[in-house]
Order: sequence, then C-alpha cells, then structure tokens
Amino acid sequence: MSSNGNRRVGSVRPSHLMFTTGIGSLVDLPNFSVLVKGTDSWSYSGITDYDIDEPRLRSAVNRSLQRYGRGQIEQLRAAPWLEGGDSDPKGWAAQGIGVPVTPFPQWLRCTACNVLAAVDSGEFTFVNPNPRTPHEAKFVHDCKRGKKPLAVAARFTLVCTDGHLDEFPYSPYVHHGQACGTTPRPKLRMKDHGGNQAANVTIECVACGDKRNIREAMGERGRRNLPGCRGRHPHLGTYETNGCSQHPVLMVAGASNQWFPLTLSALALPKGQGGDIEKLLEDHWPELQGVNDRGQFDFMANIPQFGYLKEFDADAVVEAITARKQGATGPAPSAPDVQADLFGPEWEALSGPVPTPSDDFALRPATVPAPLQELFSDVRQVERLREARALIGFTRLDAPDPESPEIAHRVDLSRGNQTWVPASEVRGEGIFLRVRDELMAEWVARTEKSPRMEAHREAYGRFRANRKSDRMTSDFDPFHGWPGARYIALHTLSHLLIRTIALECGYNSASLAERIYAGDEQHPRTGILIYTAVPDSEGTLGGLVSLAEDREFDRIVRRALADATHCSADPLCSERLPQDPADFLHGAACHVCLFVSETTCERGNRFLDRRFLAPLSGDEEQILTPVGLLP
Repeated sequence: MSSNGNRRVGSVRPSHLMFTTGIGSLVDLPNFSVLVKGTDSWSYSGITDYDIDEPRLRSAVNRSLQRYGRGQIEQLRAAPWLEGGDSDPKGWAAQGIGVPVTPFPQWLRCTACNVLAAVDSGEFTFVNPNPRTPHEAKFVHDCKRGKKPLAVAARFTLVCTDGHLDEFPYSPYVHHGQACGTTPRPKLRMKDHGGNQAANVTIECVACGDKRNIREAMGERGRRNLPGCRGRHPHLGTYETNGCSQHPVLMVAGASNQWFPLTLSALALPKGQGGDIEKLLEDHWPELQGVNDRGQFDFMANIPQFGYLKEFDADAVVEAITARKQGATGPAPSAPDVQADLFGPEWEALSGPVPTPSDDFALRPATVPAPLQELFSDVRQVERLREARALIGFTRLDAPDPESPEIAHRVDLSRGNQTWVPASEVRGEGIFLRVRDELMAEWVARTEKSPRMEAHREAYGRFRANRKSDRMTSDFDPFHGWPGARYIALHTLSHLLIRTIALECGYNSASLAERIYAGDEQHPRTGILIYTAVPDSEGTLGGLVSLAEDREFDRIVRRALADATHCSADPLCSERLPQDPADFLHGAACHVCLFVSETTCERGNRFLDRRFLAPLSGDEEQILTPVGLLP
C-alpha cells in the first residue's frame, strides 16, 4: 500500500483485498487508518504478470455488471505487486506500484493536547523515515518539546444505505449547524471521557467555548442532529451530482457493517467442460451470435474458416449461445443468480466422465466404501483445482445477500466504465461427494411438505419480509430464492463433514470451503465439494485428498453422523425449529454442533438442521441417512 507521496504504509494479502479490506474499505494501520482507492488510481506500470485468465468468471462478471448499466470488462487483474519490493522499497515506492490508499478519516486528534483538526490543516506532520518499516508510519503533533506526541484518527464517520461515506462534520455539529461566531476556522478539541455507556466524547470549540457530546448524534433520535448525506464516495474522489436522498447514520470507523464485498467465484474447468466454451463465445461472438440451432452450427463448422468449432461439443455450444442471447435480451441477473449459473458446468465436470488432468484441474475416482454405498453413489478426489475470485462492487450497512439481493445498494469500483476488476486466485485440492439420486429424490418427496420443512420455508418468508427495505417499491415475493429441502440436507451434511475433518484430522476449518450443488426442480443435483480455499501451504500437499480413501472416508462419515445425534446444547438445540414470529434460518444447529466460520460456509450458516440427518425426535420418516449408518 502507498500513501502521501507513494510512501509505503503497510501490506495485506491478496485475499484480504477481496473479502476484508477491498476498494472503499477502511484499513486499520498501527497508528492511523487508510481508505483503499478505486481502480482509476491503481498503477500497473512495469508489471506484466497480473492477468488472471478465467473466461467463465469474466463472462459472469459482465453478466452481473449488466444489471447496473456498466460496460464490459476485459480483464481480471491481480493486485499490483513487484518482486523484490521488500528488498528495495525505495525503488518500489518511487514507481508508485502498490494498492493506493489515502488517510481516512482525515480528521486527527492529538493524544497529548486533544487538538482536533483535518490532516491538511497544517497541525500535523506525517513521519515515515524508514521505508523498510512501514508499520512505523504515523502523524505527530508539534505541541511539546522533545518527542512529538502521536496524532490518531478521529474515529467517527457518516454512512448511508446508498453506500456513501463521509467525514463527521465536527465544526458544524458543535455549533448546531451554524458558523462559529468568533472565527471562520475555529480550533477544536476532542475529549474522550471513557465510561461504559457507548461513546462519551465531547467536541469543544476553543474560540467560542461551545461544547457538544457525540452521544447527541447517536441512535434514531440523534439522526435529527445530523446533516443530510452529501453523496460522497471518497474512494473515487466524487460526490453524487444530484446529492443523496438518504439520511446518514453515525458510525465508528472500522465497524464491521461499514463495508461488505460483492464477489463472484469460479473453478477453472478442463477443456470441454464450460471454460473453453465461454472463451469461444467471447472471442468469436460476432460470428456465433447468428447460430440458432444444431443444423446451423454444423453447417458453420464445415466451413474451413470456422474449422476450430469441430473441437467443441456442438450441443453444449448451441445451448451456451442460446443462453447468452436470452441473457442479453431478458432482465439482467443478480449476482447470486450469476453465481448459481457458474455451478452448472462445475457440476458437469465433477460428476461426469473423468477429464484429462491439467495444471488447474485433476480428478480421480475413489472407491465408495461398501457400508456407505447406500448414501453415496460417487466419491472423487480432486487432486488439483484453481478457484478465481473477482470483486465487482461493495455495499455499506446492508450486506449483499443471496436471499435478498435487491436490498443492498452496490457501489462502483471506478468513476467511469471499468475495463477490469480486481481478482485473486487460489490453488488447492478437494473431495467431491455425490449423494444417491434416488435416495435424495425419495427423501425430498417424503419431506418437502412435512410440517418441519414447512416451518423452515415459512421462516424464510418472514426473514425476507422483515429484512425488506422501505426503499423497495417493486413487487416483493417473500419466498423468492427458497433453496428447498435438497439444499438443506446437503448443506447440513457438508457442515458435519467439515467439522469432523477439522476436529479429527487436524485441518483448520477456516482453511476449508464448500460448494453445494443442489440444482433446482428442473435440474436436481446432489453434490458437495469440500476444498481448500486459502493461498498458503495448508491443504495443498494431498492431505485433504487422502481423506477420501476407503478406510479414512468411512470413519469420517460415521463419526460425522454420530456427532449429529447429540450436541452439548441439547435439548435446546435439538428442539429448535423456527416458528412464527421467529425468522432465523436454521433448526437444530448451533455453534457447538454445526456452525463453521463465515469464510467456510457459502450461506452464512443458514439452512442447517440436524434433524434431517439424525434421529433427534424419534421421527425416522424425516431422516435422509440410511438406517444402517446411524449409531
């Protein structure tokens, strides 16, 4: 990261730039905080190896950005970085290479005399004498002889649901919206009184003596004491042309709901499994968009000019062309819908014929242990995989939610039409499991309309209705996006296995991730992929794949199903079922038995219930697990 004349002020991992400290977010440094600037400010001068080649993901990003009226992107770019930056930080910083940031909040407070002023007021000095120690970068105040005291960020900001972020208006606030009667630019002081009742901070004008506590700006009543939102996007250096109609709320810098990433991810697939077809359409769309059926495709493939088409599956290409044309003329899909579309080719690659291994994807069938053949029809060792992730925007206050994508307001990453978006990639391994299709179909038919499953569905409707934003004016379907019984069963089984792997086999659960292939009524699927999802050495040397061997896999599954029968929070956990007016989206599940880290679960620990896999209430009719596997 660079700031203040391209000074190095810190470093973050590429994955942090996607999920924790991406564009528009605040990054806490040891002595102050900074804001990550938009892609317009990023520099790739002198860097050549930054393009992440993943056609499926690039196409998905373009479909998602279509919803927001944005132009087509051409690249997925890794964060700018030059090898040798740590050994020659002066040369690295001089080239401006790195993720650009700016100090924010830009109001600072002296820790000695409590002076409160803007960073550009001349009160404070930026100090970073050694480029090899960026953690020592700081602002100081010249109010004492000898060692100058540290100046820290004044931690209050204004945020609105439209994604705007602004400085807290300290001077207008302390003067109740008026100018100081003594001087146009008064000196302010901020005094923190401590205590345990929320913020207890007084802002004082040294010139006229006016004082006001920050608590008067907190809560619903405090909003009346705040000015209207100015529509500011500091990461872009812009203000909304027509202002903003939303009222801002007071927020402490670094609060967890100040920034939420909006991301898409895709697995790199072997040739003939979706990846090359997406690239084919992108590279030759002007020629292929006129193809409407198999006959036209075959005719075109026999022309020498288009001989390359013979390398592809004709029906798959025609289907992809039709889907792309329907997507261009129909309503733009939401990001969750686009992500769901990415799962289709992945399911075909993981469950279909074993493809030729590549550097990005290698699959090997494993033997399903005889005792588990009643539950699983297929187990496969994914010896190599590559996952690409792209950041397409972010939200504030309202998190982007697969259940309610229309609520959160997406914020752009650049001022104009962007030609690229930030991306990262991780390599790892995994285990793919396929539950027996007939077992799942019979269980869904038996359970889908049961009182317990209906309780989950009704709770989902209440959850959607309760979270519905007052700003929404279009028709609202409370049951839109209901994942169904199949997803709940697969998701619960996935969590049981992840927790067992973490507890018994030494894996850190946060280093694992899941992809649930449940499909829909038209395309039912029954797959689970558990894979490593961190860019370090853990889980990349065959440790996870080895767990799919007969003896190990049988023991892990049996241990997981045994653990599902009890929880130290029982009977409270085992009896939990969402009933009106409750709107939580889980049944017999809690942090003791089923919940995993937020980075591991694809749905935020929702849609989980042990009672559908283990006998908790004596009703065996609702259980998916074959009786022979239950303890």
